[in-house]
Amino acid sequence: MADDDRRAKLERLRAAGVDPFPHSFADVVPISAIRAAHDDLEPGAETDRRYRVAGRLHARRGQGGAAFFDVDDRSGRIQLHATKDTLGDESFDGLTSLDLGDVLGADGFAFKTRRGELSLRVEAWELLAKSLRPPPDKFHGLEDVETRYRHRELDLVANEETKSLFIMRSQVVSAIRRWLDERGFLEVETPILQRLYGGALARPFVTHYNELDRDFYLRIADELYLKRLIVGGLEKVYEIGKDFRNEGFSRKHQPEFTMLEWYEAYADYNKIADEVEELVEHLSQFAQDDSIDWSRPWKRTTLRDAIHEETGVDIYEQRDKKSLLAAASGFDLNPDENWPKLVDSLLSRYVEPKLRNPTLLMDYPVELSPFAKRHRSHEGLVERFEGFAGGMEFTNAFTELNDPDDQRARFEEQVRDRAEGDEETQPFDEDYVFALEHGMAPTGGIGIGIDRLVMLLSGRDSIREVQLFPAMR
Repeated sequence: MADDDRRAKLERLRAAGVDPFPHSFADVVPISAIRAAHDDLEPGAETDRRYRVAGRLHARRGQGGAAFFDVDDRSGRIQLHATKDTLGDESFDGLTSLDLGDVLGADGFAFKTRRGELSLRVEAWELLAKSLRPPPDKFHGLEDVETRYRHRELDLVANEETKSLFIMRSQVVSAIRRWLDERGFLEVETPILQRLYGGALARPFVTHYNELDRDFYLRIADELYLKRLIVGGLEKVYEIGKDFRNEGFSRKHQPEFTMLEWYEAYADYNKIADEVEELVEHLSQFAQDDSIDWSRPWKRTTLRDAIHEETGVDIYEQRDKKSLLAAASGFDLNPDENWPKLVDSLLSRYVEPKLRNPTLLMDYPVELSPFAKRHRSHEGLVERFEGFAGGMEFTNAFTELNDPDDQRARFEEQVRDRAEGDEETQPFDEDYVFALEHGMAPTGGIGIGIDRLVMLLSGRDSIREVQLFPAMR
């Protein structure tokens, strides 16, 4: 229920002919721009520079004929100084009767107080939105995690760190776009609703297309459509968008998440590895946490060596389920899993958590990688790497499989795995094979989890911290 006193003020404003929710307030200047323009102003100095600001009322203080107000916009906070002599009794009383959380605009001249606080001397003001509920406690912020995630708007109002985080996330995404655009990539959009999901090993969300009277799937990856564009001759493409995987919650996973994928004709996984190092080092300028060293070159080792170093198990020598389970008898593995799942479990449980600084694990078994090209010099392997930092995987890349006959055989193997009970397999995509049969140039491709990358750059431990409105139970 709205605060009774605030509701009463709303009605009094309307009765007095004041619109508490006006349509616009033109020519507002960001508070950060005002601060930048007067950074070197001396304490006690006045200016003749008039500005218009707008934002949420955060604090007020004063008595008698003068009052101070703190107002926040997205870029920062500024102090307003109002006097009854300047505004007149009615306007001054109206301003001092505003509630914390109200949105207001003000016109005034910049000056610095004797204590050195940049301020605006208010000449006129306007209520822009009446807040009918009190803001979160200004002294303690909004600490309840459940409320912060369900009502992110309140989290942003109450916690400057949250606002800073999501501004940083936006800057990261913009910087990614610039980086790729400058290198000749085209940003494209591919279907989110798909007749057949693909491009990853995951369970999909199912929906129904009424007009077509058939089930469709929310995409689990962008990969297969993007590579069809490589076939079409676009050569360098990328997409930043939402993917959906109908799986459980964890600190690293939400069923809805944001991915960057790019594909580059005439490149292989070695070139992509160099590029991802360059890109992420570039993005580290926005990092809010310095516990990870993103500077190049990153450590590179093989998946085989990484698992062997931590567990003593040689996955190349144990190429079947029975021998792998015997070699890994001292580790907590599920005996019902097939060989690829057991290898992935060794990686995710015993290697991944120990990879703090960025590390690329290269050269995966073909069984784990239905879309990666077979290794040019090692039988049974593919040219694939995954990137890890902060104890989690955040990127996955291949030299892309472009042999349509090999791809068809991989799909058929996935179908057999599904028949044996593996729900997270890749369905047979005849349209994709059809595209490959027209010839796809040698191609390198990569997917980067934007949410996880922002987690790493910001030092956050949960993916829900870096999504504005995460799914909640």
